[in-house]
Order: sequence, then C-alpha cells, then structure tokens
Amino acid sequence: MSGAALGIEIVLVFFLALFLLHRYGDFKKQQRMVLFGTLLAWYLCFLIVFILPLDVSTTIYRQCIEDHEEHISVSTISPTNHTTPNATMAPTKRSVPTLCYKPWSYIPEGIMPVFWRVVYWTSQCLTWLLLPFMQSYARSGGFSITGKIKTALIENAIYYGTYLLIFGSLLIYVAVHPEWHLSWYELQTIGITAANTWGLFLLVLLLGYGLVEIPRSYWNASRHGHLLMKTYFKASKLMTEKADAEENLEDVMEEVRKVSESIKYNHPLRKCIDTILRKCPVDYQEKMGRNMDDYEDFDDKQNTYPTEKSLVKLHKQVIYVVQRHNRTRVQWQILLQQAIHLEDVAKNETSLSHQFVHSFPSCEPAGWFCRYIYTPTVEWYWECLLKPWFYRLLSVVLTLFSVAVVWSECTFFSTRPVLSLFAVFIQLAERDYNYLYIEMACFITIFFLCTCVYSTVFRIRVFNYYYLASHHQTDAYSLQFSGMLFCRLTPPLCLNFLGLIHMDSAISHQQKLQTAYTSIMGSMRVLSFIANGFYIYYPMLIVILCIATYFSLGTRCLNLLGFQQFMDDSEMTSDLIDEGKELIRRERRKRQRMEDGENRRREWKERYGNQREDFTARNRSSHEMKETNYSESSRDRQAKYSRSGTRVERDCIELLQDAEPLDFNADALTDDPLDAESGRPAGGRYLSMSSSRNRIFDDV
Repeated sequence: MSGAALGIEIVLVFFLALFLLHRYGDFKKQQRMVLFGTLLAWYLCFLIVFILPLDVSTTIYRQCIEDHEEHISVSTISPTNHTTPNATMAPTKRSVPTLCYKPWSYIPEGIMPVFWRVVYWTSQCLTWLLLPFMQSYARSGGFSITGKIKTALIENAIYYGTYLLIFGSLLIYVAVHPEWHLSWYELQTIGITAANTWGLFLLVLLLGYGLVEIPRSYWNASRHGHLLMKTYFKASKLMTEKADAEENLEDVMEEVRKVSESIKYNHPLRKCIDTILRKCPVDYQEKMGRNMDDYEDFDDKQNTYPTEKSLVKLHKQVIYVVQRHNRTRVQWQILLQQAIHLEDVAKNETSLSHQFVHSFPSCEPAGWFCRYIYTPTVEWYWECLLKPWFYRLLSVVLTLFSVAVVWSECTFFSTRPVLSLFAVFIQLAERDYNYLYIEMACFITIFFLCTCVYSTVFRIRVFNYYYLASHHQTDAYSLQFSGMLFCRLTPPLCLNFLGLIHMDSAISHQQKLQTAYTSIMGSMRVLSFIANGFYIYYPMLIVILCIATYFSLGTRCLNLLGFQQFMDDSEMTSDLIDEGKELIRRERRKRQRMEDGENRRREWKERYGNQREDFTARNRSSHEMKETNYSESSRDRQAKYSRSGTRVERDCIELLQDAEPLDFNADALTDDPLDAESGRPAGGRYLSMSSSRNRIFDDV
C-alpha cells in the first residue's frame, strides 16, 4: 500500500476538478487554452487539500521513529552501574512507544518534498504569470493570434511592471544594506512569505463570511416560506437583468448590421465581419444574411468604413453581450423551475394523500429509480417532512464546526495549555497512533475550511465582470479569475490549518518534525515580524467579520448604496417580492396554456388518429382494387374488340399492351380465345367482327 493512497487520490481529485469545470464551463464553445488553464489551477489546489492529511500522518509516523531511536540511544549511553533493580527511569516529556506502527497510507521518504515543490511552484506560476495573460488573451477582441497576444501584453504591462518594480526595489535595498547578506534560499522564502501574506489577508475575509453564511443558508433552506420569498426576489432582479441584456444585445446587433451592410465582400475587412457574424446568435445571422447583396459595390471615396481597431472593440462587445444574454436566459429557466417546485412543495404540505403531485409532470419517462425507490410517496415524505429537519440538523452541525474554527483561530498560538480544539483532537489520536482517525480528522477540518472559502469565491459577484454561473454559463474571464484566486488562497489556507493543529513549528515554536509541505515554505524566522505578529494576530480579525456577517452589515451597506439585497424588513424587498410573484404567476399561466394545448393535441390524436389512419388505409386499398379491376377490364375489352390477325401481329399487340412481355410463350398463346376455331361466336360479340378479314371476300 506504500504510495497507493497517493496515486488513488491524485486520480480522484482530477475527476473532481473535471466535474466542476464541466458544470461551470462549456467544453464545446470555450477555448481549449482557457479550459486547460482553469482545470490545471483547480486540480493543483484540490490536490494540495486532499494530499495534506497524508503528509500529516506520515510526519507523525516519522516523528515516532525519531523519538524511538532517540530513546534507544539515550538508554544505551546512560550508565547502568548507578541504577538499582528497584530504581525506575525518570519520565520523559514525550511518551515513547515500544513499537511504531506504519500507517496504511505511508508515503516513502523523499517523494512528498518533490511532489509539494512541483505542485506549489506550478500553481504560483499559474496565478502570477500565466493566468493573468491568458485572461486578457481570452477576453481580447482581436481577429488573429498575434493581435490577441499584443492586446494581452499591453493590458498586463502595468500588472507585471508593478511586481517587477517592487521586486527590483527590494533587491537593490538588500544589495546596498551592509548588514543583510541574504542567500537565494532566503530570498525565495521572502517571496513565498509575501505571497502567503497576501493570500492570508484575503483568506480571513472570505472565511469570516463563509463560517456564518453557510450554516445560515442551510437553516434558511429548511424554511420553505422564506426560501420561496427569496426566490421571488431573485426572479424580479433576474428579469430586470434579462431585459437589460436583451436590450444591449439588440443595440450591438444593430451596430453589427450597419457595419456588415457598409463593408461588402470585396473589402479587405470583410473577413473580420464574418468572424463577428459567427459569434452572433443564429436568428440574427439569418436576418443579416438576407439583407446582403453580393453584387453591390461601393467606391472607397464615397463611403466611410470603420477601422480595424473599431472592429476589434465591436468584436469584444459582441462576445460579451451574447454570453450575458445566454446566461440570463438559462438562469431564468432554472429559477422558474425552482420557483414552481417550491410552490408545489407549499401546496403538497397540506395534502392528506401523502402523494407528491407536480404541477407540470416531466415529459420524459420515469427511470427505474423514480418508479421503484423515489416514488411519489417517498418524495412527499422527503420534500415536506424530512428535508427541512435534515437541513436544520446539518445547520446545527456546521454551526458547531464554525464555533470550533473561530475559537481555534483565536487560541492556536497557545501551546501550554493547548487551547485549539483541533490540536487537542489530533494530539489525542497521536498518543494511540490511530492514523486513520488522524487522517479523517485532518480531512474533515480542512475540507470544512475549504468549503467556507471556496463557496464564498463561487458566490461573490463583482458586477458583471466576475460571476461563476452553473449550467455551463461562466465566461472565460471568470473561470480564469477563479483559478487565480484558488492558487493564491490554498497555500495560506493549508499553512493556517497546520497552525491550528500545531504542526507548524514557525508558529507553535515547538521542537517537532516539520511536514514536507512546511519544509518547502522555508523558515518564517527570516521575517520574524510576520511569523510572530501578522500570522498570529491577524486571524483573530475573523471574530469581527463573523459578527458583521451575522448582523448582515455588508448587505445593509449595499442596500443603502442602491444595490437591492434581500432583507426581511425592507419595503423595497417587499415590492420586488410582489413583482417576482407576479412574474412567476404569469410564466405559470403561459406554461399551463402550452401544457393544455399539448394535452388537447394528444387527446385528438389518440381519439381520431387511429380512425383516420384506418379510413385512409381503406380508401387506399379500395383505390388500388379499383385500379386493378380497371386495368383488367381494359385488357379484356382490348382483347375482345381487337381484330384477329396473324401470330406476329398479335405478338406485337400484346407487347404494346404490356400484357405479358416477359412471360410470353407459344403454349400460352394457344389458350387465347382469339385462336378458338369454334363456329359459334362468343356471347355478346358482333358477327361481323367475329370472322376473319379474309373470309369477307371468299365468294368474290
């Protein structure tokens, strides 16, 4: 099992990152470079979170081996002639076991430092160098790779120039200062410390919001009335945004139409126009295509054409407005479905049949899970009875975790006595060397911290420039910006977690074996004012942030600035709720009319469709029978009224009439009534036509 756990987690984390990217990104429309950069950033950050518990258990095992060897060496060196048989050794500070059990997930020595070094520096190169450049490249409206690269370099010149100026100033100061003689390792540690300090500053802000908002969101989810009112509020705001997006799309498409009509096929910039048209919606492309005249030509002297720079700007606007229009349209459909489902839950709560009834049943056939397991009765008990209590219980558990995190963040620097709750749990398990418990406790703790931080990253919205929308509606800029945030937040988050469990000697000031992750970060004693000051006292600010989040101070400030937020005691919120309720009612009536129309057409088809098909089949068969009888009677009449001649003439007649052109033979010809030698003519036939033409002149 040596190293097997590491390999399994590497594979599982990759599929987790791929699943999240598929949920928020669009594999079909977005650029491969954008998807690859975002996937790599998310994958590396999740990898650090999932592999760190294995590093902790491996470090505890190595600490056990080191203590055991030290104890053996001390026992061997100590003299034995001063001891008596009844004498006992003085107890040591650390209990040394007689045998150290190797954990099931033990990673051989030498693998983890290389692994952490590759993962950390790759993530830092992504967040500080590659992702900002790729972000500007994907957002650029250039028509060629060279143009996009040029635009990205210009936009990032200030960004990169600022960092180069700061780094150069520090190097000059260190070189000029006579008392400082820093090596490359110490310069590397200073750079890592600066990056982690910036990340810790943002980490505490996001963590203080998530520790309160996540438990409260699950508690509010158990209140169906509150959740329905909030959905109405979101519907009102989303409809306003949707109408604004449609209006912007119309304005930009009108500008595209004018430019497309002015630049014809013989113009050098026509390729740029075709590129812009391919980014437009299909219905607008068809409208613009019908208004084009391929043979119309204009003189350059009589018309003013837009420049390539203006077309680049127009291309960028088209990409933005089309993506925003598609996102609001999809979000409106999803929110409408959620509102209808919540209204159905409210109606079914008073149902005495205990059968969950949907207002608009799904048109797709139910699968085996819905037919046999998740039946309407089970759905009623889950939606109306069990789900609210489950969310309340989950909210209470998350609240206890949040309180433990806040307490540990304020007391993790105290080692005697140990006040951090997570450090107490790990040290209790360390005494018995229960590695599975250690790994599970570490994983649950760091997973909760990451959930509080990452969920805040997924929830925040900076106007329309940064917004992570599910169902493949996130643009390239927001995807890459989230990758940058993850790469900057994950390393300080892991260091903060190691400080909570007293596994970071730079903060706990204990003579313990460091983890492989801490070893690549370097010694924080190079910058003692950060290790002993900022890293210890700044996380205490999380208490103030949690209090501000609990009383919704940020929401109230945004509401005062004119950004409507959901508040129970606001008149504006009540008006938006009423407006959203009317919008949902209107959409419900619209969908109900469509459903009734489909049902009427289905009933009409079931009632009259079979009769019509049978009637059509009978008419078709009778028509075919009439045609068959008519053809047979026509052949009989032709056979009756045709004059008898020689055999060759009759052969020609039959071939022309298509009687039996393929199956004709002489034997069948003898059975023809025309060859009968009987003197009595056939019934109903005139005598003048029954005899041969040669017999008329027999007596002449």
